[in-house]
Amino acid sequence: MNFRILAKFLGALLLLESFAMASCGIFAWWDTVAGDELARDALFLSAAVVAIGGALLMVCGIGKIDRVPRREGIVVVGLGWVLCGLAGSLPYILGEPRLEFSDALFESVSGFTTTGSSVISADPATGRDIASWPRGILMWRSVTQWLGGMGILVLFVAILSYLGMGSKSLFRNESSFQTGEVSTARIRDTALILWKVYVCITAVCTIGLKAMGMTSYNAISHAFTVVSTGGFSPHNESVGYYSNWGNGWLIELWLSLFMVICSVSFLVWVVLLRKRWSRLRSEEEGRLFVVLCLGGAVVMACGVASSQDIDFFTAFRQCWFTVTSVASTTGFGTVDYTAWPGFTLVLIAMIMLLGGCSGSTAGGIKVSRLIVFLKTARFEIVKAFRPNQVFRMHVNGNALDGEERSQTVVFVALYAFITIASCFVVALFEAGNDMDMLTSFGCVVATLSNIGPGFGDVGPSSNFGHLLPVTKVFLSLLMILGRLELYAILVLFIPSLWKKY
Repeated sequence: MNFRILAKFLGALLLLESFAMASCGIFAWWDTVAGDELARDALFLSAAVVAIGGALLMVCGIGKIDRVPRREGIVVVGLGWVLCGLAGSLPYILGEPRLEFSDALFESVSGFTTTGSSVISADPATGRDIASWPRGILMWRSVTQWLGGMGILVLFVAILSYLGMGSKSLFRNESSFQTGEVSTARIRDTALILWKVYVCITAVCTIGLKAMGMTSYNAISHAFTVVSTGGFSPHNESVGYYSNWGNGWLIELWLSLFMVICSVSFLVWVVLLRKRWSRLRSEEEGRLFVVLCLGGAVVMACGVASSQDIDFFTAFRQCWFTVTSVASTTGFGTVDYTAWPGFTLVLIAMIMLLGGCSGSTAGGIKVSRLIVFLKTARFEIVKAFRPNQVFRMHVNGNALDGEERSQTVVFVALYAFITIASCFVVALFEAGNDMDMLTSFGCVVATLSNIGPGFGDVGPSSNFGHLLPVTKVFLSLLMILGRLELYAILVLFIPSLWKKY
């Protein structure tokens, strides 16, 4: 292991994060709302501490680096996300609401991984509700999700030209893009184009929300967290705060539209901007995602309308927003879906695990893996009575070989194993609190799939603040594990990885 490479890139990553903190500090200094003086000081102090740490690491990594080997690349990705989460917790500790370390770490990691889970109560009676936070801290909370949406290391690749050949290793391990989708162009150029599209979509979303009556602050905050499919909101009621507005339905529809857009691979939007319309014909992953959302919303609406004694269109409005929020792993809420019929909760849990498309800002297993898994299962079934038949498997127009099919099956199996094992670990940690299995399952699915709200005592009307500190730290690790799609974190626990050349 070349530790000089690790020090150099991790140091540069911290400097980038300190710049983002300082930017939020400037916002807090400019903002005239009472209480932001404390947020300003906390953000500037945090930025200074992180910048000093980054500079020291850069000094340790002085020297020319021609390329980043694959092994160092995956370690930079894994440790980079852990380090960003730790550094990002400083504003929550040094300024209001002055959280404990485990709470601050959970909130920070939840932001960067675009999970959207929170430890802060929505009840103003507790004295620590979200609405009482300084706006500068809440802006930092939204910025962490926006940076984490496309991937802070994808931004890192885009702006640092000296990464050279190692940029492909960072890009592949940090993002959910398929290797074949980005192999035809320079990785740095691809990352830069993706961030340009990301910024443009954010700008369009912000302008739309502003036109619908939101203040500039709320429009920017919600645009940052919907485009990143993160789900943090500066309101206790989340998007439900706007549901009773005269145009509340329009705000929900606008946000749903962008949740769907950002759950589809961003490379689709890149090729469409280049007027390569034929790409739409081969985009089976995106089509299936939209069909699943529409079908799930209609089925749920039928059940909700009959059980809640409301008209179908009102039920469909609630279900469509909930389904797109859950399927995109955004986690915005307008209603408490735990009060819906039992079969809708099963559908929601399945949608949670599935998530969005590869190459999007959404979490979960990804629709492309479901397609490969189902096609592989069909292949094995047919092979039982036609052993000599030759199959050619394609996903989104790309041919898949046997190795890629095997990797998908292993990933799904590993994901299922980690989910079950983590449910046991959470239940074990919380044994003294008599946590039921529904809540344990909700904790794991919500964090590993980067959803936000779960089930039981961590549902959309509750939060994760009542959990033990050790549980919050464990769930923070699950968030990073899910965001990096398992391997970039699991590999850090392999002793042979750390051996010197």
